Amino acid sequence: MTKGNDTKITDELYAYMLAHNPPLDAVQRELIGTTYARLPEQAGMQSAEEQGPLLAFLVRLTGARHIVEVGTFTGFSALSMAQALPADGRLIACDISEEWTAYGREAWEKAGVADRIELRIAPALDTLRAMPAEPHIDLAYLDADKGNYIPYWEELVPRMRQGGLLITDNVLFHGGVTDPRATGAAAAIKEFNEHVAADPRMDSVMLTVSDGLTLSRRK
Repeated sequence: MTKGNDTKITDELYAYMLAHNPPLDAVQRELIGTTYARLPEQAGMQSAEEQGPLLAFLVRLTGARHIVEVGTFTGFSALSMAQALPADGRLIACDISEEWTAYGREAWEKAGVADRIELRIAPALDTLRAMPAEPHIDLAYLDADKGNYIPYWEELVPRMRQGGLLITDNVLFHGGVTDPRATGAAAAIKEFNEHVAADPRMDSVMLTVSDGLTLSRRK
């Protein structure tokens, strides 16, 4: 196996990377700060700072107009994607927590994109199964409870338009996917990754962005 260039991501290099990405705006930065201040024990669930500009870039690149997000937390990723949508674009955000998503609602209002986001508080599988069965989703972002990744995938894939992009977060799960004795969420992610790699409906590539990101394109 040829590993290629092995660049260690130091704090200095990470800061350099962020400095050369599109900067976060004031609302995004405030939301990140609020999440860490108000929810310090859960704040690690928030998408990494560099993922905001990346998600926005992918929305623009694909020309997405209809987005589904599974797992919204405090709304940073939804905010980033909604800001990249055209004025008539729509994002359906799926979560089960009124408390956590309340921070997102406030930020979406401040950013002027609340009218583009429809928050559905319910088990995400119920929300997905209630959607039209035919392909209608341009882009989906999956970042929720790991044990349900495969069921979420199976509800999302048939609803993706041809060429639609499904983005999955945490596919390296802090390195736990290489542990042969992995249990719980790490084992669920290992099983999910094998499922994705074997799915003939999708072209997929796994990247070492943050905690691992898989981009999957509907054939």
